[in-house]
Amino acid sequence: MRPIILFLTACALTAAEPDWTRIDREALDLFQRYVRIASVNPPADTREAASLLKRELEARGIEAHTYTSGPQGQTNLVARLAGRDRSKKPLVLMNHMDVVPVDRKAWKLDPFGALIRDGFLWGRGAFDMKPIGVQQLMALGAMKQAGIVPARDIVFLATADEEVAGKYGAQWMIDNHYSEIDAGYVMDEGGFGSREVFAGGKLVFGVAVGEKQPVWLRLRARGTAAHGSQPIPDNANDILLAAIEKAKAVPPPASQHPVVEEMMRAIGGQAAGNKFTSAIRRNTVSLTTLTAGVGSPPKVNVIPSVSEATLDCRLLPGVNAEEFISEMKARINDPRVSVELLSLPVDPGTSSYRTPLFAAIRSAILKQYPDAVVTPILVPYSTDSAKFRKKGVPAYGLLPVVVDLATFSSMHGDAERLPVDGFLKGVHIYFNLLRSEY
Repeated sequence: MRPIILFLTACALTAAEPDWTRIDREALDLFQRYVRIASVNPPADTREAASLLKRELEARGIEAHTYTSGPQGQTNLVARLAGRDRSKKPLVLMNHMDVVPVDRKAWKLDPFGALIRDGFLWGRGAFDMKPIGVQQLMALGAMKQAGIVPARDIVFLATADEEVAGKYGAQWMIDNHYSEIDAGYVMDEGGFGSREVFAGGKLVFGVAVGEKQPVWLRLRARGTAAHGSQPIPDNANDILLAAIEKAKAVPPPASQHPVVEEMMRAIGGQAAGNKFTSAIRRNTVSLTTLTAGVGSPPKVNVIPSVSEATLDCRLLPGVNAEEFISEMKARINDPRVSVELLSLPVDPGTSSYRTPLFAAIRSAILKQYPDAVVTPILVPYSTDSAKFRKKGVPAYGLLPVVVDLATFSSMHGDAERLPVDGFLKGVHIYFNLLRSEY
């Protein structure tokens, strides 16, 4: 048996190098066609997107299957490339097909035009996260067409509704078809490369190994309704504003999270100052909505008896959500203000970055960017990786593209974009990763 294994390994290592000129051209064309599909969530009708990916996979000799998961066209897709060691659980390449809505009036370019201007591809989903799906698909197709057999099975998993918590997407697949996934590792979104975001003037690729816990709260203040011409101390709006300020006064952590400590060590001890690096170092509270007033439209001269706000709180891994909320209530300390939990906090912890796959990720990045620093990071936003970490599966997030702070900040914005050159290099990074031993 051992000579056969050695022979297969040798074949995998000596297979013909892909035709990168053709692959780059096809990857960019697929990226544009994919972004032009308006798979907006809600409703997350991903039938057209799944059909496109299925055709592209099967054109490259990889059979794909789709699964209808919801009443509004929510569709998931699974494909598999067999590996040398079938006893190992597969590497799952996960990506979501849905995108957030757009305000067309705010866009200067067609958000679903996938136009290439100034070296960037512009459009909704151009950053989050259609490029990763294309990079994964093209790298997997290149493996198949070059006759390279990976170290273990690789499963391509495209899901329907990550943007609204994955009920009909990753979670549905876990609940209904996990036997077809049964992940040993997961590669997903989250991290990226930058010369600005992590450390000024230093190329750093942050690979996400964990994310903050979303805890959504509603504050409701009750006061006395009155005529606006005569100010009163029991104004619900004033009560609410005072409570919000106290709620946002979150004390800094007693110590840095271990993953953040590792990131700081890797980048030399000094992080760039921006909203991303600030958010991953502490628990945060963002005011997201304010609701008050009497009548429709609300009357300017009426003081309402009730005023409400919602807070998007993000807690570091390991922080107890109940204690966090209890401490917030103690800071507010006003019987006229209630604090209501709107979401169920989940803390799956972080994935170890001392694994063969993380080492392979680092090697694949360094082959393309020899001067880069590769480090584990936390991300302040939510991804489907948490669903797999909850099951004990190591999950890593990476868009293998170098972006500046403005490009990174375009995610979910009205100028979402990605550099074309970096996108194509990312295909090569994924290819080198998939052909590695891990």
